[in-house]
Amino acid sequence: MRAGRVLVAVLSAAVLLVTGYGWSAYHRIDRGLATSDVLGTNRPSDGATDILLVGLDSRTDGHGNPLPQQVLDELSAGTDTGTLNTDTLVLVRVPNDATAVATAISIPRDSYVDVPGFGTHKINSAYERAMTDARASLEERGVTGADLETQASQAGRRELISTVEQLTGASVDHYAEVNLVGFAEVTRAVGGVPVCLVAPVQDSYSGVDLPAGPQTLEGAQALAFVRQRHGLPRGDLDRIVRQQAFMASLAHQLLSAGTLADPTALAGLISAVNRYIVIDQGWDLLRFATQAQGLTGGNVQFRTIPTGRLALPTPSDGAAVEVNPALVRSFVAGVSSPSAAASADPGTAASSAATVDVENASGRTGLAAAVQSVLDDHGMVPGTLGNAATTARSVVRADAATAAAAAQVARILGGLTVVDDGAVAAGHVKIVLGRDYRGPEVSGSPTSASDPDGPSAGTTPGGTGGADPAASDAPPITAGGLPCVN
Repeated sequence: MRAGRVLVAVLSAAVLLVTGYGWSAYHRIDRGLATSDVLGTNRPSDGATDILLVGLDSRTDGHGNPLPQQVLDELSAGTDTGTLNTDTLVLVRVPNDATAVATAISIPRDSYVDVPGFGTHKINSAYERAMTDARASLEERGVTGADLETQASQAGRRELISTVEQLTGASVDHYAEVNLVGFAEVTRAVGGVPVCLVAPVQDSYSGVDLPAGPQTLEGAQALAFVRQRHGLPRGDLDRIVRQQAFMASLAHQLLSAGTLADPTALAGLISAVNRYIVIDQGWDLLRFATQAQGLTGGNVQFRTIPTGRLALPTPSDGAAVEVNPALVRSFVAGVSSPSAAASADPGTAASSAATVDVENASGRTGLAAAVQSVLDDHGMVPGTLGNAATTARSVVRADAATAAAAAQVARILGGLTVVDDGAVAAGHVKIVLGRDYRGPEVSGSPTSASDPDGPSAGTTPGGTGGADPAASDAPPITAGGLPCVN
C-alpha cells in the first residue's frame, strides 16, 4: 500500500555512500539505525542480493515509539485498528554484477498463499499472525515492555520472510521495513517526488485530491497517491503501478545524486532513515553500497508477480488475489536472474523460450490472426492458429516450465489470466481468446500512457481489476523516466 517509501532503505544507503557526504552520512546512519535479528547465517549465494522491502501499517516508529495522533491525522491514517498488516511487499534483486539490471518485484498484499504454520491466508497477514502468537507465548514467560515488542516483531518478520521465500523461491538476504510516517518524511526531505496522472483524482478513503498531469508530491499527498485503490480502474493492480512509478521517480532522484549533494536534504534523509526504517542486523550498508554503486536510473526496473482472479473467494479471509506458486517461482527466476535481467527487452526471454499457439473462441472472425500479428511484432515464435467453441473468458495456458513466457504474452495482450496447464505441449504457450477479449488486435495497436507496465499478468478481463482495453505492452517501469499512470 505504501511502496513508495520502502526503496529508500536500499537506494538512499547506496547513494549516500558514494557522494561527497558519504562517509559522514554512513556513520550517522550506522549509529542510529534500528536493526532486527531476523535472518540466519550462511544464506545461500545465487549471484545476487535479494532484499525484501516491507511497508508496514504501523502507528509506531522504527524504535517502537507511538506516533502522535496529530501526525496520523495529517496523513489521513485514521485510528489504530489493532491489526498490523504488511501492506506493501517488494522483492528487490540486485545482481552482484553492478552493470546488470536490478529488479523490484511487487507482491499484491492480498495474495492468497501458504503461510507456514498457519495455513492458507492473505500474505499481508503473515507478520501479524506470527507476532500475535509470539506475544502470547512471551507474555506467559513473563516478558514485558520493549523486550516483548522487539521479540514479537522479530517473530513476525521471520514468518513474513519464510512466506515470501516459499512463494517466490528466492532466498532473502536482507530485510528493510518502514512505516507510513517514514515515507512522508522521506518525500519531504528530498523536496518532493515528481509524478504524472492521466486524469484528476479525488478519494475520501486515502485523502488524495490531485489534478491531472505532471506534479511534485510530498508528505500527506504523496502518501495518499500511493495508498489510493478505490476508484481506480484496476483497483490494487493500478495502485501497484502507482507505487512502482513513485519508487522509480524517487530512485531517479536519489541515483542522480543531485538531491544528496544538498546538506539539508541529506540531513532530513538521515533523520528519516534513523527514526523510521528497520533493517536486518547483519546488513553491512557500506559493503552493499559498493556493490550497488554501478546502478543507474535505467538499470532499476519494476515488475509484478503473475496473478489470477482478483476476487478469489476464501473460507475466512474474504476476497483475495489468486496466485499460483509454481508460476510465481518461474516468473521470479526468469525476470530477476542476472542473465535474464540484463536484457533490456522483456520479451526476449519469453520469445526464445516458447512457441505461441492462438485459439479463437470469441466468435469474431479473424481475431486469432490479428493477435498473432501483434505477437509477431514482439518477436514471439508463431505456432498454430485455430478456432474453437465460443467461451466467455480469455486465458493463457502453459506448464510451469514456460510460466515466464506465458506471463509476458499475457501482459502484451492486456493482462489475461495465466493458467498452469500441464496438458499444453512442452515449450508452447496456448492463448484462448474469449468473448471478453479487449486487448491489442492488430499490428501497431496504440498503447496506453496510463499503464506503462501493462496490467499484471492474470488480471481478469471485464471484472474487478479487469484488463484495460488499451493496456500497454511497453517495457517495465524503470528509474529513468516519468510515466503517467491512472
